[in-house]
Amino acid sequence: MALRGTTRAATLLSLPAALCLVAAIPAAAHTGGHDSAPGNGSTTYQVDLEPLNDSKATGTAMLTLNDRALNVKIEATGLVPGQPHAQHIHGSTDGHDFRCPDASADKNGDGIVTTAEGLPMYGDINISLTTKGDTSKGSGLDVARMPVADQDGKVSYERTIEVSQQVADHIKDLHVVQHGIDPNGNGKYDFSKGKSELDPKLPQEATAPASCGMLAGAAVGSMPVGGVETGSGPAEQGGTSVLVASGSAALLGAGALSIVVWRRRSGSSAPVR
Repeated sequence: MALRGTTRAATLLSLPAALCLVAAIPAAAHTGGHDSAPGNGSTTYQVDLEPLNDSKATGTAMLTLNDRALNVKIEATGLVPGQPHAQHIHGSTDGHDFRCPDASADKNGDGIVTTAEGLPMYGDINISLTTKGDTSKGSGLDVARMPVADQDGKVSYERTIEVSQQVADHIKDLHVVQHGIDPNGNGKYDFSKGKSELDPKLPQEATAPASCGMLAGAAVGSMPVGGVETGSGPAEQGGTSVLVASGSAALLGAGALSIVVWRRRSGSSAPVR
């Protein structure tokens, strides 16, 4: 992962024309410096999103922090066309050491690193990168407010979010994850890889991570310290992680809304409880 700072309000760099994919999920990354823009106190980070689960999804994210206002710009390609893609800022705000997962996270050996399998490596949600409304981890599965890839599998996203002081103080220790894969190549989410462990009404394909990129300061190649945190998200929205406590009311509410939207977009015939 190439990462560098910039001394001005940065615009998104053009995406690489092609990336070489490997069978194993990429874990390697490169960290670099970052600069505060002179005169306005803002700091901008660039992070390259690299494919997970052999998804072909790649992208570039630019995160500009000015006090507690975080502007997030993402240009991504190689995603499942016409499908919603949940995306989040994951990681720790209290010293835990998280990173983008590698193939060793696939504990059951089925060839897919699921969200639950990846959480011990990339950590809990701090921010849900929704298109509008709530950005807490409680909105992590609300695909009705997540960006939808166009017919070419591209997502363009921009939003400015007021973050907690913890996130502002530890922004360098966080990373971006996008979700939604299509391993059988049929152009939609289906149940070929089974049900999501987060909500059995959703396919595994809809919630499995597709790409990940780390910001400056995240430790590369080291194992997490202390496990997954469950409650250190933005100060304005607390509570237990919807991705860890999948039986919680927040998850069920988000799942019920998500499956309606997902079924409408994908034409799934999965039953809704």
